[in-house]
Amino acid sequence: MGHFYFVRHGESLWNVENKICGKTDIDLTEKGYRQAEEAAKNFMDQGLHADIILSSPLKRALHTAETISRITGIPLKIDPRLIEQDFGKYEGTARDGEEFRIAKTHFLERYENGESMFQTAHRIYTVLDEITADPDHVVLIAAHNGLARIIQSYFHEMTNEEFASFGIANCEIRRFDF
Repeated sequence: MGHFYFVRHGESLWNVENKICGKTDIDLTEKGYRQAEEAAKNFMDQGLHADIILSSPLKRALHTAETISRITGIPLKIDPRLIEQDFGKYEGTARDGEEFRIAKTHFLERYENGESMFQTAHRIYTVLDEITADPDHVVLIAAHNGLARIIQSYFHEMTNEEFASFGIANCEIRRFDF
């Protein structure tokens, strides 16, 4: 049986401001950088191992991954498929806005000027297919909350509501077994 790890990026300014980041390239806050350092130390303290870190190219995830790589010595590779979903017209708007909450449950429909949940899932599922094809190679993915719910759906059956409401904390590390 194989496994891999997922870490969500550290806190960004738009996380603090309760805004949807999507593919908008928002950097970490000072707290976000500290969270990344703590995640790296926790990874080592727990005796966890990864052969490589695959990171989204967006600053908030990449800077998290770079920090973890620097502290742990795990090599880093950027994978553009790990970019967050393009939420189109909703980027920069309130995360808890009613219109967005409803739009988030329409998986086949593209967000205006963005991409659909199905398009994003296809992109992420191809990464997961590659990872799960080699159970002896342990990967740490550094990416985004929207991708965390897609990864969760790859391994676990979820209702639409469970999918739409799923999330993990900044710099939380999750293990996925396959």
